[in-house]
Amino acid sequence: MPSKPLRTAAIAILSQKNRFLLQLRDDIPTILYPGQWALFGGHFEKGETAEEAIKREIWEEINYNIIDFKLFALYSDENAYRYVFHAPLTVPLSQLNQQEGWDMALIDREKLQTGHCYSSKARQYRPLALVHQKILLDFLKSRVK
Repeated sequence: MPSKPLRTAAIAILSQKNRFLLQLRDDIPTILYPGQWALFGGHFEKGETAEEAIKREIWEEINYNIIDFKLFALYSDENAYRYVFHAPLTVPLSQLNQQEGWDMALIDREKLQTGHCYSSKARQYRPLALVHQKILLDFLKSRVK
């Protein structure tokens, strides 16, 4: 039986004052990482480049115009082939208009390393999606060098 082709996605590490913007994904069992914290981004539309996909996804998800972004790395697993970009978040959270997910938060290194973060909307701690936690920890390691 042939294996299913990997979906291609673009995700963004958006940082502000040594903290990273994450979304708490909806509790929908049919999506990847339901009820977990993850980076913003999503799948390519037909004919899009990685750069076009990340601009569109970030605009659609939080109404933020990502302009000064760079490719950090490529990651793949059984779920997706991911282009991971990084960019500064230059506005306060109050200026973002979240269109996807249940909650969003800026998390610091300590929360990232614990693997969970509190959601005021869910009123509980929720786990970080493991692949997104790994990506952020790799990003932090790359900045220490």
